Parts: sequence; C-alpha cells; structure tokens
Amino acid sequence: MVFSFDLQTTDGRARRGTIRTPHGDIETPAFTPVGTQATVKTLDVDDLHAMKAPVVLANTYHLYLRPGTDVVERHGGLAKFMGWDGPTITDSGGFQVFSLGFGLEHGVSKISNIFPDEDVPERRQSKQKLMKVDDEGVSFRSHLDGSLHRLTAERSVKLQQQIGADIILAFDECTSPLHDERYTARALERTHAWARRSKEAWTNREQQALFGIVQGGAYKGLREQSAQYMNDLDVPGYAIGGSLGRSKQDMYDILDWTTPLLDPSKPRHLLGIGEIGDIFAGVARGVDTFDCVAATRMARNGAVYISPEAGGTAANKFRLNISGAAFADDAGPIDPGCDCKVCATHSRAYIRHLFAANEMLGMRLATIHNLRFVLRLMEEMREVIEEKRFNELAKKWGVAELV
Repeated sequence: MVFSFDLQTTDGRARRGTIRTPHGDIETPAFTPVGTQATVKTLDVDDLHAMKAPVVLANTYHLYLRPGTDVVERHGGLAKFMGWDGPTITDSGGFQVFSLGFGLEHGVSKISNIFPDEDVPERRQSKQKLMKVDDEGVSFRSHLDGSLHRLTAERSVKLQQQIGADIILAFDECTSPLHDERYTARALERTHAWARRSKEAWTNREQQALFGIVQGGAYKGLREQSAQYMNDLDVPGYAIGGSLGRSKQDMYDILDWTTPLLDPSKPRHLLGIGEIGDIFAGVARGVDTFDCVAATRMARNGAVYISPEAGGTAANKFRLNISGAAFADDAGPIDPGCDCKVCATHSRAYIRHLFAANEMLGMRLATIHNLRFVLRLMEEMREVIEEKRFNELAKKWGVAELV
C-alpha cells in the first residue's frame, strides 16, 4: 500500500513523523484546514500552497448532498475536482448526521459549543431531531431540502471511495456530552460493528487508508475499550472523536486514557479540535494531526490569531477582534511575528476598515492569516520536538500547564 507512517522522533509523548500518501507527504504534527464542500471558505488552492497547507479535509455528508459524490468521481476525485494537488481526508459523515440528531436536540454542535460546561446554557437551543439511528445505520433528512437519506457503514465507505480522498474514516455514531454512560455504551457497540463493516467494505486499499474512530464519550472504561478494539481491528490509522466531554479538561483526560493504548507505529488524528491551547495539549499527548473549522469561522467574524506578546488579553491571549474600534488607526500588522502575506502587507487599521465596510476581502485576509498562523506554529512544534524542546515552547506560549 502507498500509505505509510514514519515515526522519526519523540519528546516525551509528543511525536515527530511523516504520513506518506499517494498525493504527497504530511509532516507531523500537522493541522488540516477544513474544506467542507471541496473549498476552504474564501480561499483558492494558490492560497493553500502559499501558506504551506499540508492537507485538506472535506465533508462526505455535504459532498454527497451537493454536488454528489458521483460528480466528484467523474471529475477525477476530490483533489483534481478542486484543483488541489496535495493529500486529502474525508470524514465519514457521522458527525454531520449527529448534528442533525442529538446535536440539535441537545443544543451541542460545532456551531455552538461541543463543551457544554464552557458555554452559556441560554445560548443553546434544543430543536427536534432530523435523524434516526438503528443498528444498521442512520436515516436522516437533508438540511438542504428535507429529502430523506440513509447512511450505513458500507454506503459511507462507498461514498468516500468515490470522493477519492487519501485518508477516509470508518462510519461511527457520534454521541453527545449530555448522553449518559448507558446510551454511550450502546452507541459504542454500534460504532465498533460499523468499523468492522467499514473495513470489510474498504476495497480501494492501494490508494486510500482507512482510519478507525475511537469513541466512548468521557467514560474511561469505554474509551479504553474502544482504543483496544481499534487496535485489534488493524487499520492504518486512528481518529479520536465523538463527545470529548463536558469541558476541555475532559478532552485532555480522554487523550491521556486513549493514546497510550494505540499502536505507536500508526498515526492519530484528533477530530474537530484546533484551538491553540488544545493543539499544544493534543501534541503533548501523542496526537499527530488535527482538523478544525475554528480558524476559518472565527476569521469570517473578525477574530484573528495572535501570539501572547502581540497584545492579547488575560481572558484570551491568542486572539483579538480586529473589527474593534481600538484598531481603527493601528498601523501595525495583526501579529508582528507572523510571516503570512497579510501581516507583511496590511495594517490592523486596514483590515478593521474592511470589516467595518462589510468588504469580503476582510474575511479572506483574516482567513489567510489565521490558517498560516496555525500552520507556522505546527512547523515550530516539529522543530522543537526534534530538538527535545517542546515543553520550552509550551512555556513560551503560556500553556505549560496543559502539557
């Protein structure tokens, strides 16, 4: 098989390696920009190359509904369809179906907050579910037109094989942090059965690598059981997902329970997590790759990443709201230490003006900055792991307590 993982060195549990795919190498630890509908919002592939993006993650659920995975397949697969010549990943569609179900019912999603204890309850709105899960799969209604659809492990893998990503994910049932242990255990049984069925349906093994997903909510015994199951399933890699608990501390505990049980010769991906502090915590616990919409979503709302010394507040040392009046006459770059083309060319005042004038360029520039900011941090992490100085970097960023 073309896919492989080369673990080169470690610093504590932090790992430095290389994932090799048919479309190129991914140096790890790495951050994966999210291109939900075969596009990273506001950007083109030239932007992704300029910021040295190593890989792009697209969404099976969305591409299935529009334009259709058969269309993507006829156009040569995801990378060719979007004009990208690097590695790609697709999720299984499980989280999006969850968002139509318990995500709506419990008011928990990427759009609000996947950690209920760190959200304001009044802001979470419970709605009626648009899906139904059973042992064979999930029936759901499209968020586009209300049409009825069905996803099973076999269908999810078939759709991902049509999309043609280098790394695909086993179909799983994502649970809510508000689910009790009894329901989470039942969902875990389904996830394990679906993972086995996903492996059986996975036929394009020379061109695609299947990752199993470790589930089990914030329950230690269930997470350990799932990690062991995925190990025994013997797939090329692992993803850690589902409910990561009610708080970020729960997430860190889950990683402490699971990553030591996973085969160290295979890569580990943390699904849907990408805040600065969380990346440090994940890398320190043996995670190799991350994906998250936060960098791009926040950018479109005027929130830009900064290093702690660039003027962050005690409440949030890693970002500022560039649309604030305080930056109306600020001639400096978003972050003096950033090497992106936005920081090299434009001032905070200009970008603030773009947001105040509702110009789309503001969202685009903020997105370029945020993604390059995170990608540059990953480059620095790879360097310090090689030099056995990861904890030193964590102290510099003020997150030593997380590692």
